[in-house]
Amino acid sequence: MRLLLKGGTVIDTHPEVVVRRDTDVLIEDGRIAAVGPGLEVDAEVIDARERIVLPGFVDTHRHLWQTALRGIAVDAGLGTYFERVLGAYGSRFRPEDVAAGNLVGALECLDAGITTVQDYSHVQRTPDHADAALDALERSGIRAVFGYGPSPLSGGAVEAGEMRRVLARRSGRLGLAVAAIGPSFAPFETVRADWELADSLDVPVVVHISSSSDTPDPVTRLRDAGLARPTTLYVHGNNLPDSELKVIAETGAAVSATPTVEARMEMGQPLAGRLRAAGVDFSLGIDVVTTAGGDMFRAMHEVLSLGYPTFSAAEILQLATSAGARALGLPDVGSLAVGNQADVILLRATDLNLAGGLHDPVATVVTSAHPGNVDTVLVAGTPVKRDGHIISTSLPDALSELAESAVYLEGASV
Repeated sequence: MRLLLKGGTVIDTHPEVVVRRDTDVLIEDGRIAAVGPGLEVDAEVIDARERIVLPGFVDTHRHLWQTALRGIAVDAGLGTYFERVLGAYGSRFRPEDVAAGNLVGALECLDAGITTVQDYSHVQRTPDHADAALDALERSGIRAVFGYGPSPLSGGAVEAGEMRRVLARRSGRLGLAVAAIGPSFAPFETVRADWELADSLDVPVVVHISSSSDTPDPVTRLRDAGLARPTTLYVHGNNLPDSELKVIAETGAAVSATPTVEARMEMGQPLAGRLRAAGVDFSLGIDVVTTAGGDMFRAMHEVLSLGYPTFSAAEILQLATSAGARALGLPDVGSLAVGNQADVILLRATDLNLAGGLHDPVATVVTSAHPGNVDTVLVAGTPVKRDGHIISTSLPDALSELAESAVYLEGASV
């Protein structure tokens, strides 16, 4: 299959952010085949002349299963979130609730231009729960790294046999990771078991991280135990001392920062500037729609508010694209380089909030764009959104399933 995106304002993000005006993007067999002006080939043409063409956004941390609980923890601290969302509500989740949340959550991502999501699915009480989550991801059309793991309330290790079973679900669009509870929240024998399981399966680890009175130096503990890996993705870590950030940098691992949730749940001061100063590779995630909006534009705005001496608009755009791909170990995602996966989004440059913004399209996207501007979304060259509408699956059916789930779950209201 060949697609030609014709005449757009093309923004690429790696190795540097560059803007190419009146440029075509040729897609063949799901990958970027050529980028340049005046490409003349036999292909289906998408008119991009009044569009900003970008690599799809990469959300490196999200709990998709919580979509039906949108907004319930905006005014709650972390303790209340654990008690209410993971405890009272999470204990009621059936496989069909996981499926509904994952599907609508993934479609929400695609609608907003997020083409890759790391789904940290810590609601895996039965094999049916895992299958429901994976089926929904496949049905949506999104690219995902599925993090399989238990609720942190359990304190337990990832179930090795079940992890091996779900690993068979890997595909071109679906990767797997061990979603460990980790050294901040679990006994160290559990930590070792999870990291050794990930090693045996050659998959990454995703883990929430923080410093506490019991475990002030969780990353150092991993390093000293021989468990530090460049394939570990740490999430949050706002209250880690600088010495711990230095260990993350030295071991080649990455961090996912989720600015809105970290602020609302009072996890500590904004993390992005400290990560940059420590030399840590990091990226952006949404985390939970119980507490934050579900699109990457909002996350970029949070980093923008730190000020221009800290991050330029171009650097912020990289955090939402190519840096996220690196954090997830996806070398052929996150930019429009020839040979990469054709995960591409088109924004309407003529929308009122973007009008007049082609002097500096990068700054315009980072400061002013929102999900309503996303006209077309491709994942591996396959359209999942066209002309402003989701087409990968039936949106009315997905929303109906989520509404039924939300009504059922309301029985857990506390």
